[in-house]
Amino acid sequence: MPLGHIMRVDLERIALEYVVPCLHDIGFCYLDNFLGEVVGDCVLERVKRMHRDGELADGQLAGPSRGVAKRHLRGDQIKWIGGTEEGCEAINFLLTLIDRLVMYCGSRLGKYYVKERSKAMVACYPGNGTGYVRHVDNPNGDGRCITCIYYLNKNWDSKLHGGILRIFPEGKSYVADVEPIFDRLLFFWSDRRNPHEVQPSYATRYAMTVWYFDAEERAEAKKKFRNLT
Repeated sequence: MPLGHIMRVDLERIALEYVVPCLHDIGFCYLDNFLGEVVGDCVLERVKRMHRDGELADGQLAGPSRGVAKRHLRGDQIKWIGGTEEGCEAINFLLTLIDRLVMYCGSRLGKYYVKERSKAMVACYPGNGTGYVRHVDNPNGDGRCITCIYYLNKNWDSKLHGGILRIFPEGKSYVADVEPIFDRLLFFWSDRRNPHEVQPSYATRYAMTVWYFDAEERAEAKKKFRNLT
């Protein structure tokens, strides 16, 4: 059986039997060993090279302080990439698989109809105790409906290194702590249902995030933006 077919069957099964139910039941889920060691290593090496070559810039705040870097609130360094850049073949492969996974979720995502996503945001917390304070990705209806984060940190020990992503599910009495371990893929709703924070990191912490857009909400947000400008 061709590998492509196996991958399609597996991704479809994972989407329908795991991702969709988890999103509806608790609002988030994660998959471990998503790419496997070999391909995951290729993604990690490319991200490390971006960091080494000084391609990452301080993350900016959205909202009222839009475009402002405030290290005490958000301490990551980032770069936006499409995946088609030279040397990014492994990243492109990763993005293609995530796209397929979300596509297989299809009409089962409740009110959402996903047609597009953002570029990938490569992020590095340099390990000097920086994190990202509690926030909501999409508090004001900008179109983002699913946040998807791929982690790249080998031998990560949260007791030593910190860096946990803590989710505060709306209306629940518990929090969910997600360790940013190598080859882990996390999904959660981007709106006010999932406030979250990145706790201070004491080792270099790499991740890659993409946001999937609901077509109707995205179109409405673009229309509002055009009217404002």
